[in-house]
Amino acid sequence: MPDKNFHKNSDQHDPTSSLYGMTSNGIHESGISNVKEKYSSSAAGDDISTVERNSQDDTSDSGESVSGGRFINTDDPFPLDPNAPLEERQLTIRALLVGCLLGAVISASNVYLGLKTGWTFGASLFGSIFGFSILKPYSTAAPRWLGGGYFGPKENNVCQSTASAAGSLGLLFTSGFPAAYQLGLLSASPRDDIGRLFTFTICCAFFGLAFSIPLRKFYILRLKLVFPSGVAAAYTIRSLHVGKTAATDAKKKTKALLISFCFAITLRVVSEYAPGLLWDWHIFYALNRLGWQYIIAAESWGWIWEWTPAFIGAGMLTGINSSYSFLGGSFLAWAIIGPVIVHTGKAFGIPAVTSIPGQMNYISMSLTDPINHPSPRYWLVWPGTLMLLCTSFTEVACNWKSIYSAARIAIGALTERLHGDSYEKNNVEEIVDPVPPEDRVPFLLWGGVLVASIVVTCIVMGVQYGQNVGITILAIVFAFLFSFIGCESAGRTNINPVTSIGNASQLIFGGIGKGQGYSVKRGELLNSLSGMLALGAAEQAADMIGDLKTTHLLGASPKAVFCGQLTGAIVSIFMAAGVYVVFSTAYPCINDLSYTTCSFPTPDVQSWRAVAVAVSSSTLPIPPSSGYTAIGLGIAAVISVVAKHTVVPPKYHIWVPNFNAIGIGFIMNICTYPMAMFFGSTIAFFWRRMFFNHYEMYCFAIAAGFIAGEGLGGIVNAVLTIAGVSGSVYGTTVGCPGGLYCG
Repeated sequence: MPDKNFHKNSDQHDPTSSLYGMTSNGIHESGISNVKEKYSSSAAGDDISTVERNSQDDTSDSGESVSGGRFINTDDPFPLDPNAPLEERQLTIRALLVGCLLGAVISASNVYLGLKTGWTFGASLFGSIFGFSILKPYSTAAPRWLGGGYFGPKENNVCQSTASAAGSLGLLFTSGFPAAYQLGLLSASPRDDIGRLFTFTICCAFFGLAFSIPLRKFYILRLKLVFPSGVAAAYTIRSLHVGKTAATDAKKKTKALLISFCFAITLRVVSEYAPGLLWDWHIFYALNRLGWQYIIAAESWGWIWEWTPAFIGAGMLTGINSSYSFLGGSFLAWAIIGPVIVHTGKAFGIPAVTSIPGQMNYISMSLTDPINHPSPRYWLVWPGTLMLLCTSFTEVACNWKSIYSAARIAIGALTERLHGDSYEKNNVEEIVDPVPPEDRVPFLLWGGVLVASIVVTCIVMGVQYGQNVGITILAIVFAFLFSFIGCESAGRTNINPVTSIGNASQLIFGGIGKGQGYSVKRGELLNSLSGMLALGAAEQAADMIGDLKTTHLLGASPKAVFCGQLTGAIVSIFMAAGVYVVFSTAYPCINDLSYTTCSFPTPDVQSWRAVAVAVSSSTLPIPPSSGYTAIGLGIAAVISVVAKHTVVPPKYHIWVPNFNAIGIGFIMNICTYPMAMFFGSTIAFFWRRMFFNHYEMYCFAIAAGFIAGEGLGGIVNAVLTIAGVSGSVYGTTVGCPGGLYCG
């Protein structure tokens, strides 16, 4: 995009909190999601879903005209700041250390948040702002021999990318692994399997990184996909370093992030000792106590208000399309369909442990007779799961041309290495790379990482899980192919449907297991592990190519960023698995279906387990009425996506229901999180409309602090639970239904 389309004040105000309404060559500054919400269950569909880029056919130089005429460049590297010193060092020890530290915080938060809702959040913008707030003052205060010296935007990019890599892979432990333990496919507890958890995470940590390097040329340089999170991170970093008010703005954003972070972590820990007063407000239980007898049914169906900073912050970031669709799906499932299927005898609840007259438990997952006597939660899992799959793969089908072209480019690059330059020149359109040769990632580096990770994966899967090499190689091939889908989706819409990708891999390998005559348990383990390999690869590849988009815009070194990503990936291996073990020890209900209530709804686990069982069983364990409903809603999801791509103008995409979010509303067995996100997105909507500059300055920082703070507070609570000094031991039950602790 030509420089003339830069918003003229882009170095004075941070535009990243207003990325919305993307045009073919730029982003119109109007609406919001600025951190990558990697909805593991494909539930994003935020306001950025209005992205309808097809750069293969785009010949526009300036992008579409929009109200206000304000554009953000998403294609070309930023112009150099003539007043900035020459940035000699990009890959530094200080950037790696701080990036790993910040990524570890996000990794811990993501396991907590993923077990709560199936959604995780990227560390890019958190790492950008917090990395700046740590390294900028350190660079001026410390002597050069102790790591001092100029800290610029390119080094900030390395810190941010390291944090992003270190904060990833939590999805493995919020979907596939808990499902495997619930099905009895592994040892009795994750503590007994800690070695296997680490080694499997190693398998997923690196080949997704290696995949991102050959895909960079196609998605960033040829298709010029937006990658909204990458663009947001680039503009955030630029706003912290460039412009007359950069220093003042950076202090304001850092202060807002720090205050919101401390507030969230304090509220999460303190509220554990008075959950009925400070965290969960059981409004319908209170009305029941005042004499409204039948209103207790609303409490039974999970309609509880929760002061959760993380999901209020998530709503502030995702926009009204996702959060309103999420609440709409929750209302349809848990206020309309749920009561109907119970009333008509299609599903069955059990009396709640509170002994309150009329209160029922509808969220148990007893599988004694799932076809004839299902719980409402089990009944609703199937429509929710099918909506996720139908929506995600219809989106892929609507963009099949660019996915095919990406595969062709990648294969062409490999053929070029084997046969010389002639293949690329004759068969693949040459792509001009603006990065100097010395800053590119050499083939021997990313190729070596890829080969080493494949070898390690084959050894680990064979020795520790009993899977033959052929099946493992096939799983890696499908993981590579599914990485195209993750990158394509993340680049166009900021949504990476990794759980749906994992579910699709489960379907494929479930069929392979049946063809090989595997037992049910072995088939379930095979499809679960293969699905997690695809999930991990797609997650890492999309995350890393988004970071490379930031690198492209900032004119930084891809080689330095890749090295930072490799370093961060090592941290993610131990953090994600270690935090999962901590939570599993503190809350055994995560891996054990015998518990009737649990602090963690684990929606991704439910859909993952459902697919694992369905594709490995001789008969589908689906109640007929649930199956018919699933088919009907799946068809509606397909029609909605096709209409969005063929009939509905891009400017109206925000009004198209997001069936990914609706599906999550079905699987989520509690309604607190959709209500919190609805609340957060509504606040952000009016905040932006009424006080745009103030919103632009503070919205992301506050939301990011809320998300990271609550996640870390959840870790503290888990440790307190293990130590025997948690709120369940020393807290009060005031405000909790029936006088039972509700934390």
